[in-house]
Amino acid sequence: MRSAVRIAGIALLALLAWHLLVVLAELPRFILPGPGLVFATLWTSRALIAEHALVTAAEVLLGLGIGAALGFVAAILLAASPLARSLLRPMLVFSQAVPVFALAPILTLWLGYGLLSKVAMALLIIFFPVTSAFFDALMRTPPGWLELARVMNATPARVLWRVRVPAALPGFASGLRLAAVYAPIGAIIGEWVGASRGLGYLMLLANGRAKIDLMFAALIVLAVGTLALHAAVDAACRKLWDS
Repeated sequence: MRSAVRIAGIALLALLAWHLLVVLAELPRFILPGPGLVFATLWTSRALIAEHALVTAAEVLLGLGIGAALGFVAAILLAASPLARSLLRPMLVFSQAVPVFALAPILTLWLGYGLLSKVAMALLIIFFPVTSAFFDALMRTPPGWLELARVMNATPARVLWRVRVPAALPGFASGLRLAAVYAPIGAIIGEWVGASRGLGYLMLLANGRAKIDLMFAALIVLAVGTLALHAAVDAACRKLWDS
């Protein structure tokens, strides 16, 4: 309850500051529309925005689910195999050295302008955080737990699945929390490069037609959706692994 009140208070202060900036600086609506105009556009264009928001939500959720699953498997493979660590870790680091914007046109060229390229972008941007966080947790299993498993003559496979993986699940949860924030970024970048639907496409379309109020309305929906996704993932992680 206190958290909700605090968030509401921060949001109200931000809206007030936004309104004062527009009024005091006398900014034209094509530069920065006031919050009243943006929320009015959000209401009048709610059907249009909802249509594009559903597309972006599907891209984000698919990318998040597939990326989290692949990150889980990759981290376990890295933790279980020194050969995999020597071969795959440099590739993972290199994948983060290439700017995501540089890869977006290539993925669009290979996978087309539909859903698949946006899911791939979201997957690509969250795969490393999930894998890295879970792998680090797997490699930091409490030594006492490992020593107890050895005393009980546990096989390496049992040590991995009965000791190391359960101990590392909070680390996997941390990676998922980051992924919930990063996944919408990947989807929006993909829509900016090439799409015919989605909030990113709607924002570009509105900007090109000087409908800045519509662009801000789509941006607010995107921000609220990202916050809601992060809150949902955080609540699920707390219930499953952090409690």
